[in-house]
Amino acid sequence: MSATRSIPPRRSRTSPRSSRPSGTADPRRIGGLRGSGSLPPMANVFRLPDIGEGLTDAEIVRWHVAVGDKVAENQLLVEVETAKAVVEITSPFAGTVLHLGAAEGDVVEVGEVLVVVGDPGERWPPDGEAPGSVGEATGPGAQTPETSAPTAVPGPSGRIRAMPIVRRLAREHGIDLTAIVGTGPGGAITRADVEAAIAAADRRTEEPAAGTREDERIPMSRLRRTIAENLARSWREIPHVTVQADVDATALLAAHGELKTRGGPAPLEALVAQAVLPALRRHREFNAVVDGDDVVYRHRYDLGFAVDTEEGLMVVVVRDADRLGVDELGARIAELADRARKRTATPEELTGQTFTISNIGALGGGPGTPIIPWGTSAILSIGRAVEKPVVRGGGIFVAPIAPLNLSYDHRLIDGSLGQRFLADVVEGLEGLALPG
Repeated sequence: MSATRSIPPRRSRTSPRSSRPSGTADPRRIGGLRGSGSLPPMANVFRLPDIGEGLTDAEIVRWHVAVGDKVAENQLLVEVETAKAVVEITSPFAGTVLHLGAAEGDVVEVGEVLVVVGDPGERWPPDGEAPGSVGEATGPGAQTPETSAPTAVPGPSGRIRAMPIVRRLAREHGIDLTAIVGTGPGGAITRADVEAAIAAADRRTEEPAAGTREDERIPMSRLRRTIAENLARSWREIPHVTVQADVDATALLAAHGELKTRGGPAPLEALVAQAVLPALRRHREFNAVVDGDDVVYRHRYDLGFAVDTEEGLMVVVVRDADRLGVDELGARIAELADRARKRTATPEELTGQTFTISNIGALGGGPGTPIIPWGTSAILSIGRAVEKPVVRGGGIFVAPIAPLNLSYDHRLIDGSLGQRFLADVVEGLEGLALPG
């Protein structure tokens, strides 16, 4: 992902409501008395919601409000970065911002306070309670302490204030943010600050001592860490078997060329799906998952498609792919892939696939052993088609041959079933024809 990217206008917007049982108190609403005999004013406390499967925390990317601002219901409050996406969160309340629960660059856990909204002039926190950590309104005329010089201002728990993109730049170049004096608003560390530190470090290392070759240690990005954890869990807990077959890609490439002439997006994966979907219907174990002592058979065909991004491998999910025509499916894959590369795909668009297709041939890949995504039972990859001699009917011909690699969960799928599924996919690809 480019270090200078702007946040695109298209976003997923999440404005969650409380799902508390009937008759229980809303934990987001905290009251405090203003005066003896008066009704208690109610400050609305909005906590980070679970905005996707398995979300435990998110990083604050950008605040769109400040303490003292008036906000309307459904107004954009903040952009947060989860393991796979940048998500916009809107306000479920109208009123005045009394408190921000975290600074940009801080990591907030699900259930922790994001923002407090109340009436103009209302005190937060109420008298007798401990103050918050980032921003708070203490009534009209509250003053913000002045700083005598820009410094690297820590957020809650001593964290340094810097945007995720700035932190990533620092990690990539081995720069210690705690040693940088921030020149941004409130002492935040900016990209220019980090670039200056990089330049200074480069000058110091222009003439290293002879034979000096020091190792470099860089923390994994949030996305890379998630990918690593998921792949390790799949490899550790799922007994993988990988089978391979060659497919004559003549019909596939012809259909791909025809699809391109229609003017819309033409990802090859949309055509591969036309051969995969009938095989999934015939062999339902490939659209299932082992869950403890049970097997869960899915009756939806939510296909996942692997996407190579600058941040790492992502899988975008097309819901009910079997109900889409090839043109519509191609357009949907292209749209989701673009959103994944821009980090604007929603968590729902990046999770929950029932089967995954990976076109490693787009990068020149061939035979391989793809790892099964956690929560599924199989994955199919297709490699680059290469012209090879083929013996057919007693004659020798040259044809574009592409390798297919199928990995499956051996707890659920036996070898014979795996071979039948792969043979069905080969047959479907070699007989592929676009509907008129």
